[in-house]
Formats: sequence, structure tokens, C-alpha cells
Amino acid sequence: MDKYQAIFEPLTVKRMTLKNRVIMPPMGTNFANMDGTFSMQHVSYYEQRAKGGTGLITLENVCIDFPLGTNGARQLRMDNDQYISGLWHFNEKMHAYGACTSVQINHAGASAYGLRLEGEQPVSASDIPSKKGNPIPRPLKEEEIYQIIDRYAYGAQRAQRAGFDCVEIHAGHSYLLSQFLSPLYNKRTDQFGGSTENRARFTKLVVEAIRKAVGPFFPISLRISADELLEGGNTLEESLQLLDYFAEEVDILNVSAALNDNLQYQIDKMNLPDGWRSYMAKEVKGKYPDKVIVTSGNIRSPKRAAEILENGEADLLAMGRGLIAEPSWVNKVANGQEHLLRKCISCNIGCADHRISKARPIRCTVNPDLHYEDSYKMKPVLHPTKMVVIGGGTAGLEAAATAAEVGVSVELFEQKDYLGGLGHEIARFPDKKRIDDFITYQINRCKELDNLSIHLNHQAGLKEIEAMSPDVIVNATGAKPLLPPIKGLHEQLENKNRKIFSIFDILNNMDDFQEFEGKEVVVIGGGAVGLDVVEYYAERGAKKVSIVEMQTELGKDLDVITKLAMMEIVEEYGVEAYVSTKLMEVNESSFTVETDGKTAELSFDLGFVCLGMRAEAPLIRELDCYARENGTVLLNIGDSKTARRIMEGTREARDVLKTLEVLETTRTQKQLYEQTKSLQKL
Repeated sequence: MDKYQAIFEPLTVKRMTLKNRVIMPPMGTNFANMDGTFSMQHVSYYEQRAKGGTGLITLENVCIDFPLGTNGARQLRMDNDQYISGLWHFNEKMHAYGACTSVQINHAGASAYGLRLEGEQPVSASDIPSKKGNPIPRPLKEEEIYQIIDRYAYGAQRAQRAGFDCVEIHAGHSYLLSQFLSPLYNKRTDQFGGSTENRARFTKLVVEAIRKAVGPFFPISLRISADELLEGGNTLEESLQLLDYFAEEVDILNVSAALNDNLQYQIDKMNLPDGWRSYMAKEVKGKYPDKVIVTSGNIRSPKRAAEILENGEADLLAMGRGLIAEPSWVNKVANGQEHLLRKCISCNIGCADHRISKARPIRCTVNPDLHYEDSYKMKPVLHPTKMVVIGGGTAGLEAAATAAEVGVSVELFEQKDYLGGLGHEIARFPDKKRIDDFITYQINRCKELDNLSIHLNHQAGLKEIEAMSPDVIVNATGAKPLLPPIKGLHEQLENKNRKIFSIFDILNNMDDFQEFEGKEVVVIGGGAVGLDVVEYYAERGAKKVSIVEMQTELGKDLDVITKLAMMEIVEEYGVEAYVSTKLMEVNESSFTVETDGKTAELSFDLGFVCLGMRAEAPLIRELDCYARENGTVLLNIGDSKTARRIMEGTREARDVLKTLEVLETTRTQKQLYEQTKSLQKL
């Protein structure tokens, strides 16, 4: 704890005292029941973060005006008193672990969840959608604005009665108050639009109404998009001017950034550095030194977290996705277990994309159980059990560590001289280096386990596996690039002086791909891997970068954040994109492609074929025969089952617990049966 003392300094705000400087900001989960109440798993999810040492838990944004103010497929509600009892229960659970609590009250405005509106038009400052392609809202009438102000006040009062220690107003991220503050959305000509003072009026009245409702001693937090980072939107300087109108009655200023159309800066993309937004918080702190300032933005490293506090850039650190990935971040740092931090890799797949794009409950690539965390470790196997894991990628490592943690004797074999598989290889791209944080954690976790042995440079054969007589075999041998029989492709890949490469050529020999200036690059395949190559060359000054995709759009299967980030690169660097275009032939220094029945030649200095991955499980048939003959359980997980993302493999790997549970039950039943037979003979 002494190493990062600034993180563990208590902080008092009005009558609320936080035990440390780490807060969990509000993040939608889609865990609530359809009626707006808590599910059991929902409370347990928050409980893990409170138990993990977090100083302040902020409940995800809660609806105060149903249905027009609603947001998300499954959102909590507090628009009337019947929800207070559930919120009180939540607070009791959090307070039991010493965490303080806050709740973000919010009106979605033009960002309202359409399926709940039952045909009603969403509302906003003007008729500008909160996101390109969203429904057009109608401007609120003045009398409606005052009604919503009252609902904010009632919501804050309910928060106080429900046992929260603080209330947060959301005035950023393209929600209703943000829609009034931002000139991008607000085109009004009445007292709520036009000048800075007028655009600030709605938020000012909300803050004043809430202060009146909760009294002088109850902390109020306000979250803003301090810099909207869009042309025509509020700059940091303009936001500081807006704050002059409503900051006085606010105790905590939560300094965020961006809007819906640049979501990659609101829900930070992977390559943004730790604490990248802290310069905004520092400016706000400089103008309002008496206010408590919150910063956020990919804060993963304890060292960087402490620096932000020590440098006076902010007073509190909001770790959103970081606490989804690692609920015990605070406790592990305090206990000197920094090497066991399961850091968020900012992939945004299970958290942001699941919720925003797919209306699913949130999940996490690196944390396969958001609700019950490490509780499985309390249920060790009762019978001696041996497991062999073939493959040391992320799925294999997760399966091996999970099994060993419940007492299984595990032998893991990896044919390469390093662990992490494709995840580690992709992390060689500078913009994807965070992926290695997960692999480092997995390796460190494995090192803690005496009953887990790892064999590198070792390709396990069937005879060797047979000699071990395992109870469970886990095949996690990963995937290889898909290289279809396209004319000239395989011949050019075998050319000694070739200009054609697969994704593994660049990943395994990065030193050979360091020339950028003057290079013309063509990438075949507009999925995740192809766009990674485009990003690598476009950002480093290649003369011309082109990408070819057979489908109608680039990045069709990417998560929403990564896709926005990649499309930004395509636009910013003038990448030529050919969609609905098919690769017909591979030549020495050009690709022959076809669009709408017309062929074209795309010449290059470097050509990359990135047409996806295919499962690679060379031993699976032999293993299956062996398993059937010997009563051994065989699991095929991760990319060796079907080439997918890390998240699916991690979850399948954790599901090894279900296999062990069935195995334990079967053995126990067999023992009981044999004991019964013995007793019958007596």
C-alpha cells in the first residue's frame, strides 16, 4: 500500500467519506429485470466490486422519467417510490463492505430506447438525432422541460431516501442535458438555446432543484463531456464557460469526453494511453480548485493511477471497464499483488458492444464470470483428477489455471517457445499491445499453482498423453490463416522474393516490416485482422493503403468501438476501400479483383492476404478415439473448435468447471453405488 499511497488516501465530500480514491463509474449492464428492478445476479455483480475494495460504487444510470427517459434494453428505474426497497437492499450490500454509494440519475432524451416508447417520438433540445441514423426527436416544450426538472429532483430525493451517499447527474455523452449543452444538438431560439448561458440553463435548473431537494449536506456529482471532440461541438474551453453557470452547487465534477458519434473517445478504444483524459480534468481542477474532480480513460496501471493523483490532475479515479475486468483491483494493489491484476484490455466487445449493439447482458473478454468471480475456488475437487491441456493460448491457459485452482493436477503442452498463442501474436501490433496484459496475468496466475506444469517447445503426441492416463483432455490448439485456393496465391507465398504475405508473416517477423515511407500497401480482407494491418501502415506514413473486402462493408463483425476507430483511420488517412469486391488472382506485385463484373489490377509494394482464420485441431480425431475407448473426457475449446475472439475461448475455458462438476458427481454416485452393494452383501 505504501508504494501507491496516493490511491489509498481517504477523501471526505460533505458527509461522505471515501476510504480510497478509486470509484466505479456508472456503466450499463442489461442485468436488470424487465420491470426495472434488480436481479440477484445484478446485485452480486456490484457486490464483487465492493468486496474488491472500491471506494465509491456508482450505480449505472437509472431512469427517472419512464418511458421517455429510458435507456438500454434492461434499465433500472426509480421514477416512483416502489423502487426504493430494491435500491435500499443494494445499498445495504455495498455498505457492508465499506464502500460508499452513488446513483446516476438520467434522462436519455433523443437516446431513448425506442422499443419502450411504443410509437412515441423521442424528445430532445431540437430535432437532431443523438447519433447518425437514430430516430429524429421532437423539441421539448418549455413546460415539459420544467416537468423533467421536477422529475430529476424527485429522483435525487428518492436516492437519498434509498440510502445512497451521493447522487450523480449525467450531463454528458449525448443524453438529454448534453443535448441542451451541445451546439451540435441544440438549435433552439428560446431561453434554452443559442448563447452559452441559455444552453446551460436546463442543467443549471436541474442542479438547483436537486440541491433544494436533498439539502446542503448531501453530495452532488455532475458528469460532463468536457471536450466533445467533434467539429462544432463544445471544446474544453467552452465547457469551462458552461460550468460557470451550474458548478457552484455541485461537489464533484466527473470529467469525461465525447458524444455518441465518436464513441471511441467516450468508451476508450484500445490504443489510447492510460489516463489520457487527465489533461481535461487538470484544466477543470485549475479553474475549480475547491471541487472534487474525477478523471477516467483506460486507467489500468497503479503507477499511472498514483501519478495522476500526485500531480494534482484529479482527486478521484473512475475505473469502469477496469473494474469489470478486475473487481479486486484495489485490494490486489494494496496487498502487493500487482502482478495478478487482470487488467482490462479495452477491447470493448463484451461490455460495450454486447450492450449497445446487441441488447445483450454485458460480458468480459478477460473475466469469464462477472457475477461470482472466484467463488468456484471454494469448491475443490474431492477425487484425484488429472488433466492434459494441449495448447498454451489464452483459452488453454484459462482452462489450465481454472482446473488447477480447484485441485486438479494439470500438464499443459505448448509447441512454441512462448505462451499466449494468437493473442500474443496480435499484441505485437503497437496498437494492440494491451492484449499482452491479459496473457501476462494468465502466466503469472499459472506460476502461483504448484499443481500446474507448463511444457514449452513441446508438441504432445498421443502416446505421451496415453502414458499420463488423464481424466480430462483439453484441446486448445488454436487457428491458422485461411488461405483459399485462389489462383496464384500459394505460388506467390512460396516465392523467395515475394511481396505477398499472410498475417503470421508480419506478426512473427515484425522487424522485417518496418519500412513505411513511400510504400504502397494493399490488404485483402476487411475484417479485424485486415484492418489491423491497415492501421499499422496508415498511421506510420505509408504512401498509399488500400483494402479489399468481399462483403458490402468493412469490419462487419467488429465491435462498435473498434469499427468506429477503424473507420476514423480509413477516413483520416485516405485509405482506399473496395467493398463488394472479390479477389480473383494473385500476381507478383498486384492483385486482380472483380467488382460488379469488372476486373481491376491493384498494384503494390506489399500485399497482405487476411481472409480470416480456420480452426486447427490436428490431433482431435485420435484424441476422440482414445477418449471413447478409455472413458476420458475430451474438450475442444477456443479457436480449435471454431475461429472466434478471445472472449468465447475464455468463457469455454472457464466452463471446464462444469465438466469437472459432472465428473465429480459421476464418481461420487459410483462410490455410493459400490458402497451400497457392499453393505447389501453383509
